[in-house]
Amino acid sequence: MKNILFSALALTATTLTFAPVANAAETLPSASIQQRRLEFLDSETKAVEDIQKTRLEFLSNQTKDVEDIQKTRLEFLNNQTKAIENIHQTRLEERARRNKGVESIQKTRLEFLNNQTKAVEDIQQTRLEFLETQTKAVENIHQTRLEERSRRNKSVLS
Repeated sequence: MKNILFSALALTATTLTFAPVANAAETLPSASIQQRRLEFLDSETKAVEDIQKTRLEFLSNQTKDVEDIQKTRLEFLNNQTKAIENIHQTRLEERARRNKGVESIQKTRLEFLNNQTKAVEDIQQTRLEFLETQTKAVENIHQTRLEERSRRNKSVLS
């Protein structure tokens, strides 16, 4: 692309350099001179148009390159964003899984402690019942002894 631009510039410079010399060397009638001048101006116009066309093509290519670069950057940023979102999603899922595990462990521990508490309450209830039974038995023994003494005392007194 640069070669085309430089070639067009070189062609224009050459045309501008040699055209007046060639025209001065010839002695032509004024109609012919006018014709040559028009041809010269026409060729210069074409050269300028070619240069402008080359410049526009170059700018168009640069614009396309910049757009491609921007598109690539946006795609890269989108990919990074997606990767970060995936990482966050994975972390959240892992935390949720761990929380469920901890909740399960805590539930199991609470159930174990509840079972132990119930077992202790049952043991205490059984002990209290045993003590009440022993107390009643002792009271019955004392009652029986008192009755026996009372009966003996009555028989001794009678």
